[in-house]
Amino acid sequence: MLKVGLTGGIGAGKSEVSRLLVASGAVLIDADRIAREVVAPGTDGLAEVVEAFGTDVLAADGSLDRPKLGAIVFSDAAKLATLNGIVHPRVGARSAELERAAAPDAVVVHDVPLLTENGLAPLYDLVIVVDAGPATQLDRLVRLRGMTEDDARARMAAQATREKRLEIADIVIDNDGPLDDLAPRVAAVWQDLQERARNAP
Repeated sequence: MLKVGLTGGIGAGKSEVSRLLVASGAVLIDADRIAREVVAPGTDGLAEVVEAFGTDVLAADGSLDRPKLGAIVFSDAAKLATLNGIVHPRVGARSAELERAAAPDAVVVHDVPLLTENGLAPLYDLVIVVDAGPATQLDRLVRLRGMTEDDARARMAAQATREKRLEIADIVIDNDGPLDDLAPRVAAVWQDLQERARNAP
């Protein structure tokens, strides 16, 4: 099994890269999706979030109002740390469970937005960083995700710097250009990953 950490700044195109890798045959463990599962209605994760942040962070249907919670934590490092302390251990446990279920010869891609911030690089055989310049990230967040420029800048500022991400990269996928350029780059990386998986101890 080859364990790959996949990360990139918000708006860099990491989700598109993970989609292309899955289409090629990778097993994806998506930390963001698991992070939603562990605070779904009825979970002890959600109960702990409400205890920390109050019932204001709940939507009318009892689910977590993620934009409201995001607005609270992304401008306050201490509150973000509190939230991470609730969510991350649960995400880690579920990720390990899914990894154990994968085939012995699988390429397992862990899509982890905060891989750099949380010092998780040593957990993987190699780290792929999807890279795009700040201007490209900002444009995508505003144009494609409908964020305000201030919101987008705050989200970007809450993450590790581009330099910090590139420091831990074994493979960098440049996604500063159009989406059409991305597929051949990912295909080449997939060939590399398969080769590494075959030679993995």
